[in-house]
Amino acid sequence: MSASVHARTRGVRFFALASLVAAVHLAGLAVLLTSEYGPFAITLAVLAWVFVNCFLLVVLQRPGVCAALALALIVILIELSRFKFGILQLTLTFLDFLIIDRDTFSFLLSVFPRLQMQLLIAGLVAIPLLWALWRFDPFRVRRRFALTGVAATAALIATIAVAFPEQAWEPFQGVNHISNLARSGVVAVSRLASTGWIEADPPANGPLSLARDARAAGLPALPAGEGCDTTVKRPHIILLLDESSFDVTSAPDIKVPAGYTDYFKSIDGKQRTMIAESTGGPTWYTEFNVLTGLSARSFGDLKFYVTRIAAGRVTRGLPQALQRCGYKTVSLYPTYGDFLSARAFQKGTGVEQFIDMADMGVNEDMQPDKFYFDQALKVFAREQPQQSPVFMFVYLTANHFPWWSVYRPDLTPNWTPLGNTAETDEYIRRQTVTANDYREFTERLKRDYPDQSFLVLRFGDHQPAISQKLLEPGIDQASLAKRLMTADPRYYSTYYAIDGINYQPRDLSSALETLDAAYIPLVLQEAAGLPLDPTFAEQKSIMLRCKGTFYACKKGAEARRFNRLLIDAGMIKGL
Repeated sequence: MSASVHARTRGVRFFALASLVAAVHLAGLAVLLTSEYGPFAITLAVLAWVFVNCFLLVVLQRPGVCAALALALIVILIELSRFKFGILQLTLTFLDFLIIDRDTFSFLLSVFPRLQMQLLIAGLVAIPLLWALWRFDPFRVRRRFALTGVAATAALIATIAVAFPEQAWEPFQGVNHISNLARSGVVAVSRLASTGWIEADPPANGPLSLARDARAAGLPALPAGEGCDTTVKRPHIILLLDESSFDVTSAPDIKVPAGYTDYFKSIDGKQRTMIAESTGGPTWYTEFNVLTGLSARSFGDLKFYVTRIAAGRVTRGLPQALQRCGYKTVSLYPTYGDFLSARAFQKGTGVEQFIDMADMGVNEDMQPDKFYFDQALKVFAREQPQQSPVFMFVYLTANHFPWWSVYRPDLTPNWTPLGNTAETDEYIRRQTVTANDYREFTERLKRDYPDQSFLVLRFGDHQPAISQKLLEPGIDQASLAKRLMTADPRYYSTYYAIDGINYQPRDLSSALETLDAAYIPLVLQEAAGLPLDPTFAEQKSIMLRCKGTFYACKKGAEARRFNRLLIDAGMIKGL
């Protein structure tokens, strides 16, 4: 072969490979343009694309391979973000990679059992293609040039993210997956660098003290029975999470059935308000509140992952306090236990038996409330021979969104629309089903266990999303966003109610008319007549000083001080 022919062949090969690399970059740009909306988001996403390419070039130096890897990574990230949004109504964030655990992958495989095989096939296809690109890619990029690109794009992304901070509602829109992910990285790194995982006062020079002069420094988890007579007969305790429930008559011009508000009243006839830390969701903020007695807001911008962050690191909580008094602790969890590390989180707080959707023998998490009440009755029947008091955390799910479709119309054959919007009527219809099923459940307990006593504390975990349309009709979006961002109580108020079955609550002095969700464990223990351990005694003094508020009291100062007490006590570790 002549030199000219060889040169032409090399030229054709060079042009073909250069065109291939350019085509991969154009494909990446096309993917970004079809998933990002608006000049700002597109600019940020393109910068992220350049950053990824430059970062890979620092390691590999081959632009063809790096472009292909970057394209594959961007596509995978967008698909993962869409998948996450379909389940949680939240797009992918930087913390999804900062907190990678086995539960996350286990949950994915539970929801998509064929995912493992699909990933294997994708790997078998991708590896030979990447090897071919590696083998025939003639181009090389100097690492110094690539490092300059990494530094420049990182600086630009950080500058833009600081100048135009991500709004709390943006990850809930289901678009702009790459730009949102890039900005969330800046937020997360800034948060961790400034305050760490959880807000807490700095360590004191000397040991801090809890109530009753108990030393916080080095205080271990209290052993079972210490400060609590386990020979005293205690009531069984049921903590009932009433999905998306609040008294809808707090909105104007709402028509409800006769006796509707009676459901929200306690055994003493009073109607009480609980202030949640989320509205419209997510449930797990309140789950964290009522199990640990702490505030999800102490985790700042990281609070969406509070149960994953706290799993195995926060051990102080209601179940552990009840174990001290001889209780068997059980949780009936309505979905897979790997969801947001719920199983690991709850077991860390003292839940001994964690029964999830799979253990209950169903493959859908939205079941009629009667189903979960029947599951609770089965647990009681199983635990009775042990003659130990039982604490059970029970979730209801039938009132979960959406309300634009009628869920199980057979449950209310005589239902008549009330004259509200169809969505509001459906919401109220499901609440009446809950009230009826709860009434039947308590009647079963009275009939089946006449010599046993039960204390029930039920609460709404957050307002439904439709409350944002009902509470202030006609409010403009900017004003509504301001209400939500400033935790306006109108949008965060639900209810809590205390009932006794063959039992009269011992002490309701802590059951204030309005109470933050973090105080629910305290109210429950006092209603059961249980002595408070030093941490809950200290928290009661905070509750009285702050008149029922917790995180918001003194602009977070009380919560930060209390978190430091628990850190020094070894009940919050590694945060």
